[in-house]
Amino acid sequence: MIVQLALRNITYRPWRSLLLFFGFGVGVAVMIVLLSIGEAMLSQARNEKLVGGGTITVLPEGLDVEVMKTGGIGGLFFSIDHASFLYRQVLASPRYNGEITAVAPQIEGRLLYVRTADGQEFPVHASGDIPAATKAVGAAPEVVAGRWENDASDRRWVAPTAFELRNEIDHFHLPSDSVANRETWAEWHYFNVLSPDKRRWAFISFIVGGDVTSTNWGGQIGITLREQDGATRRFATTLDRSRVRFSTTDANLVFGDSHVIVLPDGDYEVRAAAREESGARGKISVALRTHPAPYAYFPGVAMGSGGFVSGYTVPALRASATGSICVDGKCEQLNDAQSYHDHNWGVWRGVTWDWGAARAGQYTFLYGRVYPGDSSASIPPVLVYVVDSLGFRAVFRPKMISYVDGRTARTKSGLLWVPSRASFEDVRGDDTLRVEITVEDAIATDTRPRRDAKDGKGEAERGDPLGSEKARPYFIQMKGTARISGRLDGQPLSGTGTGFFETYR
Repeated sequence: MIVQLALRNITYRPWRSLLLFFGFGVGVAVMIVLLSIGEAMLSQARNEKLVGGGTITVLPEGLDVEVMKTGGIGGLFFSIDHASFLYRQVLASPRYNGEITAVAPQIEGRLLYVRTADGQEFPVHASGDIPAATKAVGAAPEVVAGRWENDASDRRWVAPTAFELRNEIDHFHLPSDSVANRETWAEWHYFNVLSPDKRRWAFISFIVGGDVTSTNWGGQIGITLREQDGATRRFATTLDRSRVRFSTTDANLVFGDSHVIVLPDGDYEVRAAAREESGARGKISVALRTHPAPYAYFPGVAMGSGGFVSGYTVPALRASATGSICVDGKCEQLNDAQSYHDHNWGVWRGVTWDWGAARAGQYTFLYGRVYPGDSSASIPPVLVYVVDSLGFRAVFRPKMISYVDGRTARTKSGLLWVPSRASFEDVRGDDTLRVEITVEDAIATDTRPRRDAKDGKGEAERGDPLGSEKARPYFIQMKGTARISGRLDGQPLSGTGTGFFETYR
């Protein structure tokens, strides 16, 4: 009876019946979709591979989140480069205390292999956390036995002392297996210091050169004294490897009676002695204590392809130096003088670069790029790194540096045109930066091997510690005034100060 009534109603009002059937079908479909979404959300909430805690998750650029969750091949080896630096200087920086309450670095579900004492190997999934940080973002696991708290390694990762930080980023290195011509390897500590009147300065280099994995290597101290628009005096001392001590775990470097040592408070003790070059009888001794400003450092970068390797870090981008520089028995005392320290390593024969570092009011900036000895390599963009009193501020990547060669520098071959001005600029989203450099003094060093040298090598210089033939053989060291302008985070950016700059001609 009910079926008959239903059929007669459909035939009596077919369009109305069709509309009702359609509405009922849509309703059922929507319900199915909603139930499916709910099931998916519940499944994801239970997914052991999802990182928990906090309100924002920071992932490596370009990483597909679905690949990370499902364990695809693209998620096997992802990492965040310089993660500890990003933690200390960006996410957990005092700059963002008002916006960020807690930050927790976490590694979830990484594939590792465990090898037992009897040689068996098992694949395992491993995770890593900083216990106190993970607790702070509300993602601490339930501990059923024992304790789960920070150890000494966790503390060093999160908040190293100044002493620990210097040794972490400023230690020495060994050439990798990819370096074919290890005799071209060189690594050095470099310091500069500027007199209070900004008319005199010193460049100090402690260089280890040659194949340090064999017996064919040694050390050399190179010191250049310069008076603006005046005389240049160069001092050098060469040491046999038996008198050189360097380490791949700390920043200390001993050259006989000279040394660079990291003190317990993180300052550098720099002591050096050398004799004047070119047959003169002059002597120099340096005794400085260099104090890096807090947060003002560049963590380091290493690049390489084929047999080329170039590494660079700046433990003291903004620093002050106290002590003395004595020449021929006459000493100049320095107190909180403007200073700087960096560290270079790699294959340097035939390599050139653009480089500069300067104070500009409350800001300090660093720029540079390296040209490998292979002339067919593409020209890399310039890296510009800006810090203030709270540390890292911004990174820019200008495509080029514009030089105006309006000065001359004297060389053994005559006068050489060198830069009188330089500038570069970049736009990164809403942020802009323009840097203008006015060169106040410049010296040129011929980095080609001295033909009168018994070993065929050139002078020990920061420009090419091994000496080599190159298309632009003159290493130009400049002192000048830098002016920066632009906008950062919607606020005007400006400052002026003194710095040192390098290029080749």
